[in-house]
Amino acid sequence: MFRQQKLSILDDYFKELSVRTTREEVYFYRISGYTPQVAAFIRKYYEEARLRGVVIEGRIPNPAGQNLSYYEEMMGMDFQMAPGFIESRLQKWLPRMNPYQRKNMAMSMYDFFASMQRAGKTEGMLKNAYIKFMCWLYYKFERIVNLLGENSVPKILYEGDISHYELMLLSILCHAGCDIVLLQYHGDQNYQRLDAANAYSMPLTLPDMQAFPGDFSLKNLRIQQQQEIERSRLYGRLPDVRNCTNAWIEGKPLLDIAKPPTVRGSDPEFYYNCYCQINGVEDKISYTNELYQLYQELKARKRNIVIVNVQIEPPTPEEIAKVSRKNYSKTDEMLLDLKRNLQYPANRELQSLMIKAFLDVLLEEEKALDENRNKLTNKAVYLICWMMRYLPELFKSWRMPQIGCFFYMGGCKNRFEALFLKMLGRLPVDVLILDPDRSAAFALEDQLLYQMNFTETLHLQRFPQENTEVRMGTAAYHAERELDTLMYQDSGLYRNQQYQRADIINLQTMYEEIRLLWNEEVKYRPNFSTTESTVNIPVIFAKVSGVKDGKVSEYWSSIRELITEDTMVIKSFPYIQPLAANPIKPYVTEFYKNGRLQKAKIKNHPAYAYGFLREEIQEHILDKLQILIEQKLIRGTFENGTEYTILSTILNLPKEILRMLQKFDFTKKNPKLIYINPGEKVISLEDAILTAFLNLAGFDILFFIPTGYQNIENFYNRKQMEEHQIGEYLYDLNVPDLTRVPLPKARQKSWRDILFRRE
Repeated sequence: MFRQQKLSILDDYFKELSVRTTREEVYFYRISGYTPQVAAFIRKYYEEARLRGVVIEGRIPNPAGQNLSYYEEMMGMDFQMAPGFIESRLQKWLPRMNPYQRKNMAMSMYDFFASMQRAGKTEGMLKNAYIKFMCWLYYKFERIVNLLGENSVPKILYEGDISHYELMLLSILCHAGCDIVLLQYHGDQNYQRLDAANAYSMPLTLPDMQAFPGDFSLKNLRIQQQQEIERSRLYGRLPDVRNCTNAWIEGKPLLDIAKPPTVRGSDPEFYYNCYCQINGVEDKISYTNELYQLYQELKARKRNIVIVNVQIEPPTPEEIAKVSRKNYSKTDEMLLDLKRNLQYPANRELQSLMIKAFLDVLLEEEKALDENRNKLTNKAVYLICWMMRYLPELFKSWRMPQIGCFFYMGGCKNRFEALFLKMLGRLPVDVLILDPDRSAAFALEDQLLYQMNFTETLHLQRFPQENTEVRMGTAAYHAERELDTLMYQDSGLYRNQQYQRADIINLQTMYEEIRLLWNEEVKYRPNFSTTESTVNIPVIFAKVSGVKDGKVSEYWSSIRELITEDTMVIKSFPYIQPLAANPIKPYVTEFYKNGRLQKAKIKNHPAYAYGFLREEIQEHILDKLQILIEQKLIRGTFENGTEYTILSTILNLPKEILRMLQKFDFTKKNPKLIYINPGEKVISLEDAILTAFLNLAGFDILFFIPTGYQNIENFYNRKQMEEHQIGEYLYDLNVPDLTRVPLPKARQKSWRDILFRRE
């Protein structure tokens, strides 16, 4: 018979009999603790047992009635406590065993029954155990009994809390020529009740063993293996080379990137790339020149260079349309299909590298954020669009060990950009992300990324490529900028045109407050605030219905009092004629596609008429135009083509309004608009669009409606204006020449004057 031996190392289990210490050496161990080494062993042993052995998950079921009936029919119910009897019964019951295997099995069973007899068990109990074992051998282990004693030792893997008779049978099989492993996930306590002296199996003890993870099981192991098979299918051909990212750098990115790829490392299995982000600047005076010199040096070395400033422009509808895709039910199905868009026939190795980086990044994203499939699909499409956009320039004529250069001036803006930069960082590309003014809206986190942080900042929006772009400030200039920052940052003081973006807050006021706030700079109004580069402007948007005390002359005087140099008065309708010539109107269907305002296309169109305005005001107009459409403020948007009327109206504003916008400083007095409608004529759709837009753009807007009639409300999907009822309704009034209307006489100080410190 075979004898149990102690292991030297776990891999002794996988030795053939011919190389074990003796040809009768087998192992029977139980594993009650976990380490990564144990996990790897179980994985390998499970494969061996699955191919050449038996895997038991949970208890071996007792023989069923039909099993016992078949056994009785074939073998009878005799039992004799003799090796010869057992051997003859095995020959009939398990005919595939050879004489050597049968003899070992019979002697092993006899030894067990003899131990039962010595323990005082009755012959009936021995007979019951014999029949149970014979049935188990036939129905559970018949596939391996003919392998006992062969050079490749059959394996049994048992998962769960083992019973007494199961342990006895496994011990019999062990001494007949099997290796056995018991997996005891809940510790060794239950087993110790059966075998306190470790007579049947030995405990595995390794340093740093811990409890098994709660989700560890053979079932989950199979799932993982299946996933690995699917992952292997998903990746397809793997590249022959790998990335060695940042391991070779000396910590000075601008100098490291300048190093030729051939001197970075010599192992042909790796490409040596740099993947770095520099936040802030080390020296304001030399920073721009260092970047310029780096660019010139790389250009002289004929390195492939891509430079992106401010942001990575989102994929265009045309780029997205080129990505072949369909509906998917599983993530792997989606990735397997989408990766086919990453084609580069000129170099199959580069194509394999792109596909691997693409899959690595997205699978990590899915796992990290538990991302749903639709969102992950959108991110995958972005990566493909951007990769195919920059591929021709970044990898032109690529071959090992060439390294391209991708410079991004502006810092990471969102998760889409972060994923793309992660993907590039795993390709033969030097990726340099620069955020000199430390204004990045999104923190790029990647274990491969090398980051440098400096406290000094510098406003620089473009990577210097030509002499004309290199602007280097003197020490005095930068000192003045620092003083400027101290004076105008969080101090309540503001430079002229300090902020480039503005959002509005519609104020709810008493009617009397309008006169107090109307001519004030917006920074003195309630709820004014600034956040980074954006101003939050409190604005007035109200309708005044009726005439106070029915006094018409005082009514006109009160309106005259509100007319300032920045106030536009409209008293004839419609202000914008629907049928008036509009040069932009024929093209507006090109400017809004797939739920996105096509800003670049608008600005580059020959009919675009706002190119003379300050760049920030152009952006301000387009931003508010997009909000006006997306928020569906105007009734009919996305229902009957009203969105195109909005586009044609706002992209053809009267010159008078454009000049008011050009002059607008977001922290000072804002422009005003007064509508006076004393009759029954209803405002037009175009005028309603203009009014809603100017409100979003930061204008104060007042409607004076002495009749109290509905005026602009019918064109809005929700209430936009505050309405003040100030007196009785009057009809058929004629608007006088307001420039000739006398201003109101000086009033006595009221409690509101005192409260707001009005003189």
